[in-house]
Amino acid sequence: MRSKELSLSVKQAIIRLKKQNKPIREIARTLGVAKTTVWNILKKKERTGEHSNTKRPGRPRKTTVVDDRRILSLVKKTPFTTVGQIKNTLQEVGVCVSKSTIKRRLHQSEYRGFTTRCKPLVSLKNRKARLEFAKQHLTKPSQFWNKILWTDETKINLYQSDGKRRVWRRKGTAHDPKHTTSSVKHGGGSVMAWACMAANGTGSLVFIDDVTADKRSRMNSEVFRAILSAHIQPNAAELIGRRFTVQMDNDPKHTAKATKEFLKGQKWNVMQWPSQSPDLNPIEHAFHLLKTKLKGKCPKNKQELKTVAVEAWRSITRDETQRLVMSMCSRLQAVIDCKGFATKY
Repeated sequence: MRSKELSLSVKQAIIRLKKQNKPIREIARTLGVAKTTVWNILKKKERTGEHSNTKRPGRPRKTTVVDDRRILSLVKKTPFTTVGQIKNTLQEVGVCVSKSTIKRRLHQSEYRGFTTRCKPLVSLKNRKARLEFAKQHLTKPSQFWNKILWTDETKINLYQSDGKRRVWRRKGTAHDPKHTTSSVKHGGGSVMAWACMAANGTGSLVFIDDVTADKRSRMNSEVFRAILSAHIQPNAAELIGRRFTVQMDNDPKHTAKATKEFLKGQKWNVMQWPSQSPDLNPIEHAFHLLKTKLKGKCPKNKQELKTVAVEAWRSITRDETQRLVMSMCSRLQAVIDCKGFATKY
């Protein structure tokens, strides 16, 4: 293996000491280099009059400046393009390079491949509501968040898919609209479930088709009220205690007149929640943990899916739920920084 080449300053020191009539042995000991190295440098100086480092050409670049600009242009124009697609585009103009070379050129221009941020589409009215909510709750103490029972519904697929996409971008541009994907609410799916959690852990995971009379996964206000009646009080008593606050989003069945009358009759403290704010709800992130745990499972039917889903939900630890709830302050600060737009979700 070739040794590291001496710096120009060390070579100049060798020449300077030699002019002072220092012997080669003393020069080598003073500068901490080999005697043969000192001798070779002095000989080169005597023979050529030069002691600077020789330029080493190395292996020539496979791409030209024009090719590099073309690669960068493709990524800027279409951030979701893949390295394979860039390679095929270059081949069409007669440039044959490997995927590794393309990645190196992008890295040299400070582009990296990231997973896209999924941002719900938020209206101007709801952005203002989100911003106001974040400002009002930013300084709430941990005791406030520990008293909340978080609730929501989620769809669990028989065959899990995280739906993530990769995007080429520079650091600090994660929320640029051209670097994000959008999500909107939609129904359907293999199994629909209602769940609740608190900082102290996860609560019930209730499958909608087990509650509805026709065994369908469609939930209306009547079914929703039945679930609340059966599960809110027991879960709150186990996870929080007598004094608790129920959180739910602004889904139509949650805001229906019959639901409001039911909640009023129960005399529960219900948290006012801004619309289009799934990114603020810790239970959404708990659902992500649930679906991550399901990726290693292979249920063959809905019944098996329900069984493994309940096991996965119960396996989420208290430390994990505590961390999710305590991250509310950072999520609220992100909403303020983004002026009400959606943050990472």
